[in-house]
Amino acid sequence: MSLLEIFAFLTSLAGVSLGVLGPRITWIFWNLGSLLYAALFFQSSYYASAALQFLFIAGGVWGWFGWGPKGAKPRKSTDRERIFLVTSLIVFSITLWPFLLYIGATSSAIESFGFVGSVIAQLLMVWQRFEAWPIWFIVDLAYTYQYFSGGLYLTAFLYLIFTGIAVWGWVRWRREAEKTIND
Repeated sequence: MSLLEIFAFLTSLAGVSLGVLGPRITWIFWNLGSLLYAALFFQSSYYASAALQFLFIAGGVWGWFGWGPKGAKPRKSTDRERIFLVTSLIVFSITLWPFLLYIGATSSAIESFGFVGSVIAQLLMVWQRFEAWPIWFIVDLAYTYQYFSGGLYLTAFLYLIFTGIAVWGWVRWRREAEKTIND
């Protein structure tokens, strides 16, 4: 466990926890944690996870402006959008997997699924869709296993915490989205 991993852990935990509550400031912590994890994942040969952090940073900038000063206003996706999201997750995960094998990524199957699932969940977060949280739940479980197996124990513990936070976000954002429909 390095100092880099400890700082990445703390800032990421703050960013994701704040994300459930929806204040705009979440994106500052999200971006700092992503920058620190990009360095850690690159050092550990989790190349897709390292690259993903830069997409998280771009999403964080977009989220900062997209959420506005009052924060997130969660809403639900349509059934058609959900089918498109699940189809995209499957197709792009299968497509990315051989490339990760080719470049020698540490955990190609989980990294492929995690990368694609995280991109979709990040977009849903920026778009303030409650469906981000069930995707985060599945992705975080997969990453918990990956990082534990790879010896990044603090990061594995963080992703286990993220799994619980995803349940919290799922419940809270769904409730908020239903309020929006009823208003």
